[in-house]
Amino acid sequence: MTVMFRSQLPLPLLRAGKVREVYEASAHELLLVASDRISAFDVVMNEPIAEKGRVLTQVSAFWFGKLADVFPSHFITASTNEIIARYPDLAPHRSAIRGRTMLVRRTVPVPFECVVRGYITGSAWAEYKKQGTLAGEPLTPGLVESARLDPPIFSPATKAESGHDENVTFDTMAGALGTAEATALREASFRIYEAGRAHAAARGIIIADTKFEFGRDADGTLRLIDEVLTPDSSRFWPADRYEPGRGQPSFDKQPLREYLAALKTKGEWNGEAPPPTLPQEVLDTTSARYVDAYQRLTGHPLPEDG
Repeated sequence: MTVMFRSQLPLPLLRAGKVREVYEASAHELLLVASDRISAFDVVMNEPIAEKGRVLTQVSAFWFGKLADVFPSHFITASTNEIIARYPDLAPHRSAIRGRTMLVRRTVPVPFECVVRGYITGSAWAEYKKQGTLAGEPLTPGLVESARLDPPIFSPATKAESGHDENVTFDTMAGALGTAEATALREASFRIYEAGRAHAAARGIIIADTKFEFGRDADGTLRLIDEVLTPDSSRFWPADRYEPGRGQPSFDKQPLREYLAALKTKGEWNGEAPPPTLPQEVLDTTSARYVDAYQRLTGHPLPEDG
């Protein structure tokens, strides 16, 4: 098992986010490398989470394949052999990129995140509990935490200057992109979510909410980009433990968040960088959650390669 905090490849580095490095493979293709970095409360931890990068890549590759007939995507391949065959200079870096790298079509990203909420939780619940709204628009009264939203709600978001997601209304999105484009994004988001939710439900998983990103390629085709229906972009709940009226256990970084929240409550961490040192038990438990999500969704063990 290779744990990787940050990749260093012989390609132009276009950007490095909290989790991924994006490289220019060619004029029309990008290489997305998912590291094992993890963040919580908008702070990147010092310790990597084993298998996290491979899970994010392989879950996305699974969904891009499964959803190919639902909506086009930027995905080309997550096979290390195929990537190296196209870009032989990466051969010496096989162990670093194996299983955690996707080759994708280059697109111009839409500057909004397309969030679909099937259940009310997270920031949506926090706003609703306080004022009965989502992005300032009224919701059905009397909802409890984790209640199912039927039908699901399209809740776009944009990035604030601080890097936090900001929920915005559909009208705000339409004002920026045009009504036709915003409507196309909303319809695509619902189609993808419903297809993903149906598969996950059959595997005993509730997709409470998720975030999609889209971009247009050189031909103007709207494509699903970035990652899709992963434990980082979605909330996955075990269906057999679902109980409205409370927070739900989830297949993601919940063990890490709970540990850090306890430190904050005790006044042992202020929620800012630098982060605290994480105990091995938290690292191992968080890693196991990610791997479990992959296995439950796909029905297969996590592969060494794509």
